[in-house]
Amino acid sequence: MTTPGIIFYEKPGCIGNRQQKGFLRAHGVALEVRDLLAAPWTHASLRPFFGDAPVSEWFNPSAPAVKSGALDVHACSEAQALQMMLADPLLIRRPLMQYGELRSAGFDTGPVLEALGIRLQPGQDLQTCPMGDTEPQCASPSGAPA
Repeated sequence: MTTPGIIFYEKPGCIGNRQQKGFLRAHGVALEVRDLLAAPWTHASLRPFFGDAPVSEWFNPSAPAVKSGALDVHACSEAQALQMMLADPLLIRRPLMQYGELRSAGFDTGPVLEALGIRLQPGQDLQTCPMGDTEPQCASPSGAPA
Protein backbone atom coordinates (compact mmCIF):
# COMPACT_ATOMS: atom_id res chain seq x y z
CA MET A 1 0.00 0.00 0.00
CA THR A 2 1.38 3.39 -0.97
CA THR A 3 1.16 6.34 1.39
CA PRO A 4 0.27 9.72 -0.09
CA GLY A 5 3.35 11.43 -1.44
CA ILE A 6 5.76 13.84 0.08
CA ILE A 7 7.91 16.48 -1.53
CA PHE A 8 11.53 15.51 -0.95
CA TYR A 9 14.15 18.22 -1.54
CA GLU A 10 17.54 16.66 -2.12
CA LYS A 11 20.99 17.55 -3.35
CA PRO A 12 21.25 15.64 -6.63
CA GLY A 13 23.87 12.91 -6.40
CA CYS A 14 23.88 12.79 -2.60
CA ILE A 15 24.32 9.17 -1.50
CA GLY A 16 22.67 9.85 1.85
CA ASN A 17 19.60 11.31 0.13
CA ARG A 18 19.49 8.24 -2.14
CA GLN A 19 19.41 5.96 0.92
CA GLN A 20 16.72 8.10 2.56
CA LYS A 21 14.54 7.92 -0.57
CA GLY A 22 15.00 4.15 -0.68
CA PHE A 23 13.97 3.87 2.96
CA LEU A 24 10.83 5.94 2.37
CA ARG A 25 9.88 4.01 -0.77
CA ALA A 26 10.37 0.72 1.13
CA HIS A 27 7.80 2.08 3.59
CA GLY A 28 5.35 2.72 0.75
CA VAL A 29 5.84 6.47 0.56
CA ALA A 30 5.47 8.08 -2.87
CA LEU A 31 8.05 10.82 -3.49
CA GLU A 32 8.05 13.97 -5.54
CA VAL A 33 11.79 14.64 -5.66
CA ARG A 34 13.02 18.20 -6.15
CA ASP A 35 16.46 19.78 -6.37
CA LEU A 36 17.14 21.63 -3.11
CA LEU A 37 19.91 23.67 -4.74
CA ALA A 38 17.75 24.90 -7.62
CA ALA A 39 14.54 25.64 -5.70
CA PRO A 40 13.56 29.33 -5.63
CA TRP A 41 13.78 29.70 -1.84
CA THR A 42 12.69 32.79 0.06
CA HIS A 43 12.77 33.47 3.80
CA ALA A 44 9.04 32.69 3.93
CA SER A 45 9.28 29.40 2.02
CA LEU A 46 12.39 28.06 3.77
CA ARG A 47 11.73 29.00 7.41
CA PRO A 48 8.82 26.57 8.06
CA PHE A 49 11.04 23.54 7.44
CA PHE A 50 12.97 24.22 10.66
CA GLY A 51 10.02 24.40 13.03
CA ASP A 52 11.13 25.10 16.59
CA ALA A 53 14.59 23.54 16.19
CA PRO A 54 17.51 25.66 17.39
CA VAL A 55 19.10 27.69 14.58
CA SER A 56 22.33 25.69 14.91
CA GLU A 57 20.41 22.55 13.83
CA TRP A 58 19.23 24.17 10.59
CA PHE A 59 22.68 23.82 9.05
CA ASN A 60 24.19 20.93 7.10
CA PRO A 61 27.05 19.81 9.38
CA SER A 62 28.98 18.57 6.32
CA ALA A 63 28.92 21.93 4.54
CA PRO A 64 32.55 23.06 4.16
CA ALA A 65 32.06 26.35 6.06
CA VAL A 66 30.37 24.53 8.95
CA LYS A 67 32.73 21.56 9.08
CA SER A 68 35.84 23.78 8.98
CA GLY A 69 34.51 26.03 11.73
CA ALA A 70 34.60 29.08 9.46
CA LEU A 71 30.89 29.50 10.23
CA ASP A 72 29.86 29.45 13.87
CA VAL A 73 26.31 28.11 13.61
CA HIS A 74 25.72 28.80 17.30
CA ALA A 75 26.28 32.53 16.81
CA CYS A 76 23.72 32.98 14.00
CA SER A 77 20.33 34.59 14.39
CA GLU A 78 17.35 33.24 12.44
CA ALA A 79 17.59 36.09 9.95
CA GLN A 80 21.34 35.62 9.47
CA ALA A 81 20.97 31.86 9.01
CA LEU A 82 18.22 32.23 6.43
CA GLN A 83 20.14 34.90 4.53
CA MET A 84 23.25 32.70 4.39
CA MET A 85 21.21 29.68 3.28
CA LEU A 86 19.51 31.65 0.51
CA ALA A 87 22.95 32.72 -0.72
CA ASP A 88 24.43 29.20 -0.35
CA PRO A 89 21.85 26.37 -0.29
CA LEU A 90 24.60 23.84 0.53
CA LEU A 91 24.32 25.19 4.08
CA ILE A 92 20.75 23.86 4.39
CA ARG A 93 20.36 20.66 6.37
CA ARG A 94 18.86 18.06 4.11
CA PRO A 95 16.64 16.56 3.09
CA LEU A 96 13.81 19.01 3.35
CA MET A 97 10.51 17.13 3.37
CA GLN A 98 6.96 18.39 2.98
CA TYR A 99 3.81 16.38 3.61
CA GLY A 100 0.72 18.54 3.22
CA GLU A 101 1.28 21.48 5.53
CA LEU A 102 3.94 19.66 7.58
CA ARG A 103 7.61 20.34 6.95
CA SER A 104 10.90 19.09 8.35
CA ALA A 105 14.64 19.39 7.79
CA GLY A 106 16.95 16.43 8.16
CA PHE A 107 16.15 12.74 8.25
CA ASP A 108 15.28 12.02 11.82
CA THR A 109 12.20 12.04 13.98
CA GLY A 110 10.09 15.01 13.04
CA PRO A 111 6.59 16.00 11.96
CA VAL A 112 6.74 14.48 8.47
CA LEU A 113 8.01 11.04 9.49
CA GLU A 114 5.69 11.03 12.50
CA ALA A 115 2.65 11.86 10.32
CA LEU A 116 3.62 9.00 7.99
CA GLY A 117 3.85 6.64 10.97
CA ILE A 118 7.53 6.00 10.31
CA ARG A 119 9.73 5.47 13.32
CA LEU A 120 13.48 5.10 13.03
CA GLN A 121 14.94 2.29 15.11
CA PRO A 122 17.14 3.29 18.06
CA GLY A 123 20.60 3.95 16.71
CA GLN A 124 19.39 3.98 13.09
CA ASP A 125 21.18 6.89 11.42
CA LEU A 126 20.00 7.85 7.96
CA GLN A 127 21.12 11.46 8.44
CA THR A 128 24.92 11.14 8.41
CA CYS A 129 26.50 10.71 4.99
CA PRO A 130 27.57 7.08 4.69
CA MET A 131 30.47 7.98 2.38
CA GLY A 132 31.90 10.89 4.34
CA ASP A 133 31.96 14.36 2.87
CA THR A 134 35.03 13.99 0.69
CA GLU A 135 33.65 11.55 -1.88
CA PRO A 136 33.49 12.95 -5.44
CA GLN A 137 29.80 12.06 -5.78
CA CYS A 138 29.05 14.22 -2.74
CA ALA A 139 30.86 17.24 -4.12
CA SER A 140 29.07 20.49 -4.70
CA PRO A 141 28.74 21.85 -8.23
CA SER A 142 31.99 23.76 -7.61
CA GLY A 143 33.77 20.51 -6.70
CA ALA A 144 34.02 21.23 -2.96
CA PRO A 145 32.58 18.62 -0.61
CA ALA A 146 29.20 19.45 0.85
